[in-house]
Amino acid sequence: MTLRRAFVALPFVALLPRSAHADPVGALDTLLGRYVVPHADGVMRVRYAAWKASAPDLAALDGWIAEAAARRPAAMPRNEAFAFWGNLYNALTLKVVLDRFPVRSIRDIRSTGVPFDPRQFNGPWRTRLVTVEGRRMSLDDIEHETMRPTFRDPRVHYAVNCASIGCPNIWPRAWRAETLERELDAAAVAFVNHPRGVTVLPDGRLRVSSIYEWFKEDFGGNDAGVIAHLRRHAAPPLAARLAAATAISDHAYDWTLNDTTQGP
Repeated sequence: MTLRRAFVALPFVALLPRSAHADPVGALDTLLGRYVVPHADGVMRVRYAAWKASAPDLAALDGWIAEAAARRPAAMPRNEAFAFWGNLYNALTLKVVLDRFPVRSIRDIRSTGVPFDPRQFNGPWRTRLVTVEGRRMSLDDIEHETMRPTFRDPRVHYAVNCASIGCPNIWPRAWRAETLERELDAAAVAFVNHPRGVTVLPDGRLRVSSIYEWFKEDFGGNDAGVIAHLRRHAAPPLAARLAAATAISDHAYDWTLNDTTQGP
């Protein structure tokens, strides 16, 4: 799938000096490489306790977020803007969890500053965390008000991570425009072919991630569209089992924190 060129229309603010952005994702790469590790069950986990214990690396994450927020995604080509927003979302999510760690689930962290929003009790996604181009933004603003309507690409859901076992893996390095297409497809393949993405039950019925139910409109709007998406990214063994599928019978999601100490 080729990303069409577009821009995020947000107000103008001044850039940091060019030298500050010579390698805009290098520091984030270093942190992800140090703390994101594969688990035997195929889920990428985060070494939150080790990261929490490192004051320099906590400060490095804060510094990266501050520098990223001073950039101008509205002036970026589409792939660069996509990578920017995906990286910022993931960095902010990591910070939210690290600030409150230890927690068993990200949903144990409520949103703040939104007293009349009932969704504040569902998790931290409504808290406004960062200002980009003059706009104060929450995680929901980045994902649902910016990335999904701007890029109109279902692979947004494989690019942003909600710090949970049930979520598509946190990518172990920063997103980059030049490798974005290949790595988004790889992320989609990794999730679709893992049981938490789709499981064909013994009687042939499908159980899929709740992502495909919550955001069905991004995957064609109905079961047929979701199944077509799954087939597109399925490896041959799964593709063969999906060939006769026409409906989805169940969906599930595991909100357990994607911590190295959680799960089997």
